[in-house]
Amino acid sequence: MSQLQRITINPSQLLETQLLLTPQQQHYLLRVLRLRDGDKFIAMDGIGKWWLAQLTGEQGQVLELLEVKTELPVSITLMVALPKGNGFDDVVRCCTELGVTCILPILSDRTLLNPSPQKLERWRRIAAEAAEQSERAFVPTILEPVTFSTAMSESLAEHRYICEARGDYPHLKNVISHTSSEIIIAIGPEGGWTEKELELAIDKGFQPISLGRRILRAVTAPVVALSLIAATCEV
Repeated sequence: MSQLQRITINPSQLLETQLLLTPQQQHYLLRVLRLRDGDKFIAMDGIGKWWLAQLTGEQGQVLELLEVKTELPVSITLMVALPKGNGFDDVVRCCTELGVTCILPILSDRTLLNPSPQKLERWRRIAAEAAEQSERAFVPTILEPVTFSTAMSESLAEHRYICEARGDYPHLKNVISHTSSEIIIAIGPEGGWTEKELELAIDKGFQPISLGRRILRAVTAPVVALSLIAATCEV
């Protein structure tokens, strides 16, 4: 079962036991993967369900609902100040593999990138592909970029952390609990948060934390943070 190809579908494509494949999915399964009539694959809706399906002509036939236990027991919202270049592609890909629930791009005072709608669609596609590859039940939600102040004001989870490279703050591994059900963690851009941003975050209930004594790149820090949370919460 683990060797079968996975594709992400929209729930509307499923009509009882018939799976209506899009032209792009047909091309991928038939032309790229060269599946033949009767070959099996896995369809996932990105919101928790997997089905074992069989190729029938240019459509799919659902054979059975599959049980999936690949998700972390904690919901993680990652707030990331957008790095320059295509670094955010790697953040989305790696953090999806590590189990992130939601990614919120942030426009901070030191953000250089102003993403286009095409960028947002690209990130969502990367998240879907990474979820398929890592056998996740859910595709992370990639939200539209917002300003730092908006992100801070709309964060309501009980456990809220903001990573700060400099300063005498507790290490993330020492403050997170394996019993946490929801965590929000904010990670800044190259050069870090401004003093004003850090003060606003603390005022909104965010606890400053450290990821270690070394200065991490903006694309490395999210991977470290997610790894620490997953290692603590996954049993």
